[in-house]
Amino acid sequence: MEAYDLGVIGAGPGGYVAAIKAAQLGLKVVLFEKRERLGGTCLNIGCIPSKALLSSSHLYAQIVNESASHGIRLGKAELDIPAMMKRKEQVVEKLTGGIASLMKGNKVTVVRAEASVPAPGRISAGGDEYRVKNILLATGSVPVELPFMPFDHSSIVDSTDALAFEAVPKRLLVVGAGIIGLELGSVWARLGSEVEVVELLDDLLPDWDRQAAKLMRRELTTQGLKFSFKTKVTGVRNEKNELILEAEDSSGKAREFRGEKILVAVGRKPAYGGIDLESLGVRTEKGRIVTDADFKTSASGIYAIGDLISGPMLAHKAEEEGVALAEKLAGKAGHVNYAALPGVLYTHPEAAMVGRTEEELKAEQRPYRKGVFQFGVNGRALAGGESAGFAKVLSDAETDRILGVHIVGDHASDLIHEAITVMEFSGSAEDLGRSFFAHPTLSEAVKEAALAAYDRGIHSL
Repeated sequence: MEAYDLGVIGAGPGGYVAAIKAAQLGLKVVLFEKRERLGGTCLNIGCIPSKALLSSSHLYAQIVNESASHGIRLGKAELDIPAMMKRKEQVVEKLTGGIASLMKGNKVTVVRAEASVPAPGRISAGGDEYRVKNILLATGSVPVELPFMPFDHSSIVDSTDALAFEAVPKRLLVVGAGIIGLELGSVWARLGSEVEVVELLDDLLPDWDRQAAKLMRRELTTQGLKFSFKTKVTGVRNEKNELILEAEDSSGKAREFRGEKILVAVGRKPAYGGIDLESLGVRTEKGRIVTDADFKTSASGIYAIGDLISGPMLAHKAEEEGVALAEKLAGKAGHVNYAALPGVLYTHPEAAMVGRTEEELKAEQRPYRKGVFQFGVNGRALAGGESAGFAKVLSDAETDRILGVHIVGDHASDLIHEAITVMEFSGSAEDLGRSFFAHPTLSEAVKEAALAAYDRGIHSL
């Protein structure tokens, strides 16, 4: 039986990144993946295919709604859903194939079979057994299914199904106003579906800055999405080939929503596959594996990262945890700065955030300063027809250290990293505001917000 320093179960962003980094640091690594392609949920049925469809649907919406204002007159735009899906698959195949090449280049042994852990130090897969010094669990997560409304993967669907519709549904009901529901709802609304989002809470994006959430709600409503908040889904029935979503509002009054398909997007839960955590002595709380600061579980030699442990279920979180764990196993000082962990909503406009919200700072009674700059007075945003949005910088009232940044607008997912870099070095709003920013750029909105946080903005009153 061949021996390895590290056995990684799950080839998603956390697992494959950990495998690469550990191999680069001189460890002998074996990676197990039950899917035909590497990359996990993110690359195969999550982050990447959804962004491909978001890009395609945004382009279609621009052609239909905005080309004339740019002086470009076109005939009637026609949808080709099979071609759109083919492009999505080509993107996925290119990236997953790239990961396979990375495994080969870094001399990581890949076993394409579902793995189990008979005991610490041993992994069983494909009829073979592997001896490993350390085991990393990185098996990711799956969509949460409502017990009274199970997925049939045809009319009642999860996020994976909603990435592969063969035609635009006439009416799509989305249960859940979180990131997954809003992104996929946006895709099909842009392509012509009547989309209604039903949410138990009183607003979308509950953990985000309220100013950002309010603006996103307004923009998505303008784009045709309908929202019903404070509404509890209770069941579903089928009448004459039409789905009736049963619900009740906050007063207990019954409500009904009609649709061709129902996308249930109420969250995700850890997926452990064939791994028996209890028999291994791996402790869990509320369905997630309990780990220490070094990602160690309660079982000797077994570690866990990503969606399996506490914190938001984000691919980039799993990646950084994978790198940090590999460094720790190699005797180095691996570290993850969760205070600089960004969140992104890839609708249009995009929304991005990092650090604290105003609501959190007020609840903590922590003195802070705020600077806000609107995209509506940013030259590049106006020239590009992307005036919706703002940048907000929150800093400590005494030290000026940046505590949080919130952006709604075109390319917010890229702009947020300017702030993250400053925050990684415990920088201040003045540090960010006094840095050079090319003109004209969308980035200048972030600079102006930082200027306003520590002193006064130049291009706003």
